Amino acid sequence: MRRTPAILLLAAFAACTSAPTAPATDSTAMAKPAVDSAAMRPINSPYAIGYSSKFVMDGPANAESVLALWKAYDDGDLGKSRDLLADSVDVNLANGAHFHLSKDSVVAAIQGVRNSFKSAVDKVDAIMAVKSTDKNEHWVTIWGTEIDTHKNGKVDSTELQETWRFNQSGKADMLLQYNRVPNTSKK
Repeated sequence: MRRTPAILLLAAFAACTSAPTAPATDSTAMAKPAVDSAAMRPINSPYAIGYSSKFVMDGPANAESVLALWKAYDDGDLGKSRDLLADSVDVNLANGAHFHLSKDSVVAAIQGVRNSFKSAVDKVDAIMAVKSTDKNEHWVTIWGTEIDTHKNGKVDSTELQETWRFNQSGKADMLLQYNRVPNTSKK
């Protein structure tokens, strides 16, 4: 018999005609995502996940710190971002270089690179702060383009993807940087 479609049709009609009650709203409350990220099902992967696949969105403070770090680079004054860094920082650059340095050494090294340019301008494409729930670690990923003008007037640009880790004190303690030279061919 064809009873199942009739029952489904009746249930669908009942669902459409029942009026949901409107939840009370607070205009000062933050908007909630359509899906509670903590309640999402785990990722089903055919690969062993080496670090974590359990991330949820995090608050904006660490993302704002990364934006302040980028802005300090653009402005040519890395000293004003010193307090955003942990006492020691693991730096993994796009060229494969890896350093574990004190914050003063990180600031001095990046300031030295920035001083080699007449100007630097960053354009941010996307940024997000996430928390690894199984590691209890806070991360920020940022995508953008850096346009550097050398002292001789030559202009170079690179597309960047950086991932920053923040310690429990809200200080950046690791940078993973990747880059790509943008395609400048004209269509």
